[in-house]
Amino acid sequence: MIQIFSFAFNPFRENTYLLYDETNECIIIDPGCYTPIEQAEFSTFIENRNLKPVKVINTHCHIDHILGNKYIFERYNLLPQMHKIEKEVMLAAEKFAPAFGIRLEKPPEPKDFIDENDLITFGKSSLQILFTPGHSPGSLCFYNSGQKFVIGGDVLFYGSIGRTDLPGGDFDTLISSIREKLFPLGDDVTVYPGHGPETTIGFEKANNPFL
Repeated sequence: MIQIFSFAFNPFRENTYLLYDETNECIIIDPGCYTPIEQAEFSTFIENRNLKPVKVINTHCHIDHILGNKYIFERYNLLPQMHKIEKEVMLAAEKFAPAFGIRLEKPPEPKDFIDENDLITFGKSSLQILFTPGHSPGSLCFYNSGQKFVIGGDVLFYGSIGRTDLPGGDFDTLISSIREKLFPLGDDVTVYPGHGPETTIGFEKANNPFL
């Protein structure tokens, strides 16, 4: 059974997710640990539970979701995996960082590109990949049907959706991604978003003003 832990990191309060199962292999999704204190908190959690990080994955590559990529590479020798479209977004983040008052060293180049036909595997567990552009052109979500959850990045939030006014964003595309890729998963599926609290597909269908 997959255990899911989240950490709210960096000035954007981005949700970094750590998933592991009974083998103690774990994957890191959207490492946002920015300060030495945040980095120490994250690594201490891993070490106290004797976890073995095997993959680091980005739902998308806006600056708040990649601030910890370099630290994870240096600490665990793991290069990020992402959709191929997001590499350009990642490289642009270094240029935009000063506008946010953020110091971002050149992020490590991705090891592999992933897409909707692939599976994320670790230990005895797996996640299905969903291609969900709109907030960012190569946004991905990661779904587990057995435990009925999806790691959603900045696609769908509690009572809201991802912003679409950043380069590569498109409102109509995002709404289509939510309706065509997330809604069919089922009302009882829990959504773990990139910011804020978790929610469910059913709650957002009934209450989200954007939907």
